[in-house]
Amino acid sequence: MFKHFFNLQWKSFFRAASFKTNLAFKILMIFGALYFMVIFLFLGVGSYYIIEKEGLGNPLLVVNKYMIYYLVMDVYIRYMLQKMPILNIKPLLYLPFKKSQVVSYSLGKTIFSFFNWAHAFFFVPFSIVLIIEGYNPMGVIGWHLGIMALFYCNNFVNIMMNNKDNVFYPLVAFLAVLGVCQYYEWFDITLYTAPIFNIFYDIPWTSLISWGALFGLYVSAFNYFKKNMYLDGGLATKHDIARSEDYTWLNRFGNLGTFLKNDIKLIKRNKRSKTTVIMSFVFIFYGLLFFTGSVEAYNNPVWKIFAGIFVSGGFLFSFGQFVPSWDSSYYPLMMSQNIQYKEYLSSKWYLIIIATIISTILSAFYLYFGWDAYLAVIVGAIYNVGVNSYLVLWGGAYIKTPIDLTSNKKAFGDKQAFNVKTLLLTLPKLLLPILIYGIGHYLINPTAGYIFVALTGVLGFAFKNVVFNKIEKIYKKEKYKTLLAYKQKA
Repeated sequence: MFKHFFNLQWKSFFRAASFKTNLAFKILMIFGALYFMVIFLFLGVGSYYIIEKEGLGNPLLVVNKYMIYYLVMDVYIRYMLQKMPILNIKPLLYLPFKKSQVVSYSLGKTIFSFFNWAHAFFFVPFSIVLIIEGYNPMGVIGWHLGIMALFYCNNFVNIMMNNKDNVFYPLVAFLAVLGVCQYYEWFDITLYTAPIFNIFYDIPWTSLISWGALFGLYVSAFNYFKKNMYLDGGLATKHDIARSEDYTWLNRFGNLGTFLKNDIKLIKRNKRSKTTVIMSFVFIFYGLLFFTGSVEAYNNPVWKIFAGIFVSGGFLFSFGQFVPSWDSSYYPLMMSQNIQYKEYLSSKWYLIIIATIISTILSAFYLYFGWDAYLAVIVGAIYNVGVNSYLVLWGGAYIKTPIDLTSNKKAFGDKQAFNVKTLLLTLPKLLLPILIYGIGHYLINPTAGYIFVALTGVLGFAFKNVVFNKIEKIYKKEKYKTLLAYKQKA
């Protein structure tokens, strides 16, 4: 039966309308996976000797000390990126299969996920090095098995926690606060968590506790999906109580105000859009890598303008690049109405500009690192308004990716967003401001570099109408291809 399920999925992959895109994306994913496997393998072999050379203490105890953060980060990455079994269960509901078979296949498939076995490339070589260096073999094996069981526990915790943002985000925020407290030596949570991981080595049989927890989580997930395996039950899309939000103050802007109201409601009411807003807020702190001097590779002055672009443009990049995909569920209906493309695109543009201004204001804390740091953010915001805001809208015409607003599993991107045209449009977004700043910085002085980038943004803003007319023509040209793409499923 499992072979039959595998054959069905294999055929669905090769017969999909977007097979070529899927194949290209899969190849890209394989190279990405190989990259991380090599990194993990290098760390697995070298971590013991790096820790020993730096005099940080017993390598095993050091790894166990920070294991809690490793596990939490693993849950976070899974929650954002890992596909859920519900995606595999729904297409099989109307076929003559037993519920237990369908659920077993769907849950069993997650066990072979890259998110599970990738950790072995670190822990297997690290365990081998521990044994070579004289650690108790039975203790190392017990520790290794106990830790790996915890990662598989994360797999099923993620499945059970899916769509429970009110639990996930507060938990992550709480643990992030604990991480900050440890960094500034206010409170060290590892004093209480490290002994839990140490006991796997000291008393090897305690690893059975982890495996017992894993078995319990699997049974819970199995029973949950089997019990709620109905489209009108546990697998149904959850609907919240509708609330009337008129935003009458936007009526003065005519059709533009109507589009803005729809966008604001979309952001407030849907999971994917809320996740995008959270991501754009996190972008504000990206500049800490560049302005604090904590990363030596980023000490080059041209990286400051790069940071400024990202700090002020988090919403621009995460939301703007998926216009008009945000409206994919009702885009055919919109296109059947008497709607001016220019008004539709203008509403998205104004939303992006407002978010850019808000991000720039919230980034005022960079003044702590000097006027030069915050000036880079302001100049980056001007460039985003005058240049990048047009480029993301232009690129959106070629990203024909229907978005599921009820899920955030592709909040970091989508396979159909990968094409040559969008890659070419990425170059002026990031490399052009660096090049312009570099010319002014090295030929004249740093101030000239900032002035050149800001003038580029101002010049772009001055030609707004001309640029919008060209973008409008591109959207009209791609209109029917976009409508067709929104009707297909990968």
